[in-house]
Amino acid sequence: MKKKTTMILLLVVLVLAAGCSGKAGIPAGDIPVNTTGESDMIQNPDDLKDEVADSFKAGGETEDSTPPMAEGKAEDSTAPMAEAETVQEETEFENGITIPEISIKDFAVPDTEALRFANGLGVGWNLGNTFDAYRDSNFGDEMLLETHWQSDMTTKEFIHSVREKGFSSIRIPVSWHDHLSEDLEISEAWISRVDEVVGWAVDEGLYVIINIHHDNHPEANGYFPDSVHREQSTRYVKRIWEQVADRFNKYDEHVIFESLNEPRLVGNKDEWYLNPGSKEVRDSVECINELNQLFVDTVRATGGNNAERYLMVPGYCASPDGVLSVFFKMPEDPAKDRLMLSVHAYTPYDFALQSPGIKDFDPEKKESTGEIDTFLGKLYMKYVMNGIPVVVGEFGAQNKNNLQARVDYAAYYVRAARARGMAVIWWDNNNFNSEGEKFGILSRKSPDNSVNEIVAALMKYAVRP
Repeated sequence: MKKKTTMILLLVVLVLAAGCSGKAGIPAGDIPVNTTGESDMIQNPDDLKDEVADSFKAGGETEDSTPPMAEGKAEDSTAPMAEAETVQEETEFENGITIPEISIKDFAVPDTEALRFANGLGVGWNLGNTFDAYRDSNFGDEMLLETHWQSDMTTKEFIHSVREKGFSSIRIPVSWHDHLSEDLEISEAWISRVDEVVGWAVDEGLYVIINIHHDNHPEANGYFPDSVHREQSTRYVKRIWEQVADRFNKYDEHVIFESLNEPRLVGNKDEWYLNPGSKEVRDSVECINELNQLFVDTVRATGGNNAERYLMVPGYCASPDGVLSVFFKMPEDPAKDRLMLSVHAYTPYDFALQSPGIKDFDPEKKESTGEIDTFLGKLYMKYVMNGIPVVVGEFGAQNKNNLQARVDYAAYYVRAARARGMAVIWWDNNNFNSEGEKFGILSRKSPDNSVNEIVAALMKYAVRP
């Protein structure tokens, strides 16, 4: 009797094991991606695979949305995902603003050096409307451009406050075309000032991203990503990165180079839309691919720390669709696993960027969160699961006298991105209540008077467990 019972128990165990293997043994590329906004549910993998594939088709031509797992040791994708350990007690401020509890399960992320590095960027902040400001004309003292679009000079004390607030990285956008000689030599005064601020940030332990920013429009005489301007664009991008790479070669991996900011056909009807049916747009994408490759080749040729420095590249207009398109190509790189993708996503547009748009955001409703989950899910499936880091280099929601909604948005966006192994960087143009886009959250005059509710929401979910 004892033998028979043992045999029966053994058979039961074997049957149960076989039954479980269908769920637990799904390929890593089929790991559920939440595109529904119902962030506390793990969906059926087969249903989800079809849903993601359908969403790709709706967004234009894209590659296979279910790539294989990247090589190298990865988190156990065959086990149920553990609950994220970031749900904390709700934080309430004296003005009644509260930080919501966001419960999103962590997604499996390959355990690669590049993805670990990108994870360290965490939640960052943009020094916007500062070194990226321009005039396209003879304006006298070039150094006044730092305060041309906003009123405050950047100080060492302020950079210290960025770190004190909890940010791990800082993006310092730089426009160069107003600071060049006829042979494209960068003004020593301008590059020295940029270097000074970069040095302060590195000294604080911040990761720093610098780039070519507003040099894309025709009046800049910089680069313009189409075949007509190919020779001019090639000369410009190569010359700028030769000098920038040489100047900042002294820094270790805390300094990251980003090839271009939102490269696109400025003034075209498809300036902000990757229209796969447009010959002009497809030509532009091809030129962007070439410029990204030129950027990588130019930086690597300078040797030293630049031989293996982490580099970031965007697709058309830096949109998620720009890198999800089949026309986008990652550059070839002699350094292994040192490339990261740069995307910008003020999503959902009607809440985050459009004016007047809408003022409400509810982290518990798909109507608010669905677009965020969808684009992050696509990027996760195509790139993160293949070991390629994704950095959302610009996101945010402008002030519409809707602080609670912006706090809810910040908390949800950060947790959704961090759950998928992506870093995010808030766009801050130092504008809080004036005309124009109002993305300011850190006060450069008085850091203690920042929009601390949003900062707290960003920091609450900054760490991926």
